[in-house]
Formats: sequence, C-alpha cells, structure tokens
Amino acid sequence: MSQGQPQRPQADQPSWQEGVEGPIKYGDVFNVTGELASKTITPQDAATMQDAENRVLGHTQKGGPAAVMQFAASVNERAGVVSHKDVTDIARNEGITISETKADGHRIISEAVLGQNVEPDVPMKVLSPGQMILGGGPLTIGEALEAAALSAGEKPVDQGEAAAISAAELRATGKNEVTPGGIGSLAQSAATRNTHVTRYEDMTKLSDVLKNATEKLPVDKPATNKVAEAVMHAEWEYPWRRNNDDTSTTTPPAGGVAASVAAAARLNEHKMK
Repeated sequence: MSQGQPQRPQADQPSWQEGVEGPIKYGDVFNVTGELASKTITPQDAATMQDAENRVLGHTQKGGPAAVMQFAASVNERAGVVSHKDVTDIARNEGITISETKADGHRIISEAVLGQNVEPDVPMKVLSPGQMILGGGPLTIGEALEAAALSAGEKPVDQGEAAAISAAELRATGKNEVTPGGIGSLAQSAATRNTHVTRYEDMTKLSDVLKNATEKLPVDKPATNKVAEAVMHAEWEYPWRRNNDDTSTTTPPAGGVAASVAAAARLNEHKMK
C-alpha cells in the first residue's frame, strides 16, 4: 500500500465513514480472542479506558489502548453503528483493568479488557478489507481531526489545541503557514476568544472547529508517526499546559487532537504490515 497522498473522493463516491462496512471490533485492533474479539468498540468503552489510564498512570498513553479505542469508537459512531448512549458490559461491570508494577528497575504497565491483554506494544491485527478505509488507503490527518471532534468535541478550544490543529493543517497541506480562514486560523481565533469568555456554554468547542475537517482541508495526507510527533509537540509547547497537567511533555492529554492523530498513525502503521 502506498503512503502517497490520498486522492480526495469524487462527488459520486461515498465518504470515509461510509466505507466502513461493519463496526470496528476489539479483534480488529487488538490481539484478543473469543467473545471479546467480536465486541464492537463503543465511546463508553473508550471513555472507561481513558479514565482508568488517567487514574492509574496520571495520563493517557500516546497511541496506547485508550487512544486507539477512542479513535475506533469515533469511526464507529461516525458510521452510525454505535452512539454515546451505548453502555456495554465492559463499561458497566468494571471490565477494564490497569496495573503498574516495577521489576528490575523497569516500569511494567499491564492493561486488560475482560481479562485479555491489550498492551500498547501488542501488534494490532490488520483491519479486514470491509473495515478498512474506502479503497484501502491510510487514515488521513483530516479524518483524525474529525475523530477528535467526536471524541473530545465538547472541549473548549485552548491555545494548545489550536497549535495542534494548526500543526496538523500544515502537515496535511504541506504549506509553511496557516491558511487564512482555514481550520488552524479558526482554531487560533477560537482559543483567543475563549480566554475572554467566562461561561463554558459560550466557549467555542473543538467540534465547532473540526466538524467536517476533511472538507475544510484543501489537501489531506496520511497520518504518520512523524505527523503525530509534530502535532503532539505543538500541543504541548505552552508552559502553562505543562505546568498545570500532571503528565509528561511526551504524552498528549486524553481525547485531544494529538491523541487522535497518534491513534490514526498507529492504525496506519499496523495496516501497512
């Protein structure tokens, strides 16, 4: 599969979410078996994993199980096969466990869903043809931004997220500056405006900026690890964010733009294998 720039779908072609012929299941993205492998990943499952990672580790792991689940859940929701109201036995019955131990001076993190290991370094299975993006192409930066609009759409746009969106736009378009009137410019304006707004309900949210991001980008490119690193760095370049979040500067916050791009890049990496 080529990592070249994907062609924008023609008007008579279905959009990316319509190319998903069935929901993305645990067995599609993690090395799990049995009943769990056939379960659909839902927004509530992803949120439960994020809460567990934040509670135990103090942050959401970049490209880890929570980020991958959040991206997969966003794809499923965009395809209309799940909703935020779906509560599964995984979310309801404490089906997610995370533990941290130390052995020989090394930090060992174990993450499991219904007792099955979903460690970040467990190779993910390649998505079946019916569950890959239309035409077998890689997930794009625009699609990752749209997923962030679903998974973290209610987050007010701040300077860190605006910087991440701008960095993503630059990597997608290949330009050296933010496009006037583009999503990066809109995000920066929203972040500035939000600093003067006191009521949460009046703030501009990520969903307001990132909805239909693929249509707003004049050019779109695949999400890669290099792109994810650049977006993450941009999101974390603000000292106030580093000083006020209990996490390292190498880990994007839960459900943010960087986490979504990192998850898309990880899915692409394993689809290529």
